[in-house]
Amino acid sequence: MGDPSTVTMRIWRGDTNGGGFEDHDVEVSSGEVVLDVLHRIQATQAPDLAVRWNCKAGRCGSCSAEVNGVPRLTCMTRMSILDPAEPITVAPMRTFPIIKDLVTDVSYNYEMSKRVPPFRPKPKPPDGHRMFQEDIERVQEFRKCIECFLCQNVCHVIRDHEENKPHFAGPRMFIRYAELEMHPLDSGDRRDLLQEEMGLGLCNITKCCSEVCPEDIHITDNAIIPLKERVVDRKYDPIVWLGKAIKGRRSGRAE
Repeated sequence: MGDPSTVTMRIWRGDTNGGGFEDHDVEVSSGEVVLDVLHRIQATQAPDLAVRWNCKAGRCGSCSAEVNGVPRLTCMTRMSILDPAEPITVAPMRTFPIIKDLVTDVSYNYEMSKRVPPFRPKPKPPDGHRMFQEDIERVQEFRKCIECFLCQNVCHVIRDHEENKPHFAGPRMFIRYAELEMHPLDSGDRRDLLQEEMGLGLCNITKCCSEVCPEDIHITDNAIIPLKERVVDRKYDPIVWLGKAIKGRRSGRAE
């Protein structure tokens, strides 16, 4: 490649009608990230290159893409970890419809967010609420999500099966459900919704979502598996079943 400060960026260009990869040779300075290089290409070679970004600090989650086939935040991916001897590919997230170049339509995620029943606080007792610190810390982990949707992007349930999208919330939404279900002050019960309409049972806990999370949220272990356990307890636990049966009989007699 000649000058060691020069790399070849192989960037996907196109829109809903199709497209392909284009090579751009560009200089790279020490300490730069992939987004820096994309901006340089945008400024000097391809002014019409569409790139979504906002904070450039790993907090907004908007610059998600696939770098050398790995879903990443381009603003947090150092050029120094990539092999400069080979073309560095940058492609849009594969799971979502392409708008233009590296920008995808992630509205599916916001539609699923609208279907999450909101927080329903328990009535406040006269002496106020009391909570254990460990209960708060448990749900606080899920609040770290920056909605980069990398977890949604790698989830094979929707990545490989477009037909699943209407009835599968996905890992990002499952941590939202977990946050609410595990909150010590929430009175809602979303277990039936998770199983019957949000597709929790379709997840086979491969942990691919946890592996790409830039916030290191343990999506599978701390959210999805506990949610599955709660759903199973409700549906198959004989003690729970017996309690519901007795309650049903008493209600029938009262009528």
